[in-house]
Amino acid sequence: MFTILGAKGFIGSRLAHSLTNAGLETYCPARDDAAVFLRELGNVVYAIGVTADFRKRPFDTIRAHVSFLNEVLEKANFTSLTYLSSTRVYSKSATASPQSILFVNPADSSDLYNLSKLAGEAIALNCGRPQVRVVRLSNVVGNDMGADKSFIGMLIDEALHGAIHLRTSPESSKDYIHIDDVVEILPKIATLGTEKIYNVASGTNTLHRDWIAHLSRITGCSVTMDESAELASFPQIDVSALQNEFSFAPRPVLSVLDILQG
Repeated sequence: MFTILGAKGFIGSRLAHSLTNAGLETYCPARDDAAVFLRELGNVVYAIGVTADFRKRPFDTIRAHVSFLNEVLEKANFTSLTYLSSTRVYSKSATASPQSILFVNPADSSDLYNLSKLAGEAIALNCGRPQVRVVRLSNVVGNDMGADKSFIGMLIDEALHGAIHLRTSPESSKDYIHIDDVVEILPKIATLGTEKIYNVASGTNTLHRDWIAHLSRITGCSVTMDESAELASFPQIDVSALQNEFSFAPRPVLSVLDILQG
């Protein structure tokens, strides 16, 4: 049995759909459902999160990433719990492995997200309960992203409207992972994982230039950029644990754009 906390979000909803289609019992409680603390939850995937608008919602961000997680870890009955964190926590580090030393600045508003995720990780990993794991998710992309607030979602929306305006250098790069890879690997980590922290990523950075070239070829959109566009690159993410334990071989992330053809 699986319980998805945050089942209305992009990742949670896709995971719940995948588990249900596989014939697995899946419980998707509504927000503030007190039954979470009254029944057996089985394998919990904690997918509650605040993403693009976290700067405007600091209290909601801490509540989602730390406070409610603390209650679940303290009071709920479960077999395992997998906390979805983010590879964004590596943004100021030279390397991106579960063993990396991480750097954050409490006075930097952009680090509120990282600090909240790391606080969630800290309580999860030190709560004393067995079978509690952390998954640091890369930038998740999927066929139904639409005009969401992610970088790729906004690029797709601009391309479909005929013009992309890039505000960062086309040589900038990040790691991206296909949503289908995420929903396939999370149940395996939850039930079979032997590590405490996993990076769920492709392990390869994709250039902004490659996303734009693919979108331009498919949609025929024009492309402009800021003259002062800055280079933004992240360290390559270590996915050796996934490869060693689960023979993980990620899908090509640019394939999410193929649905736009025709």
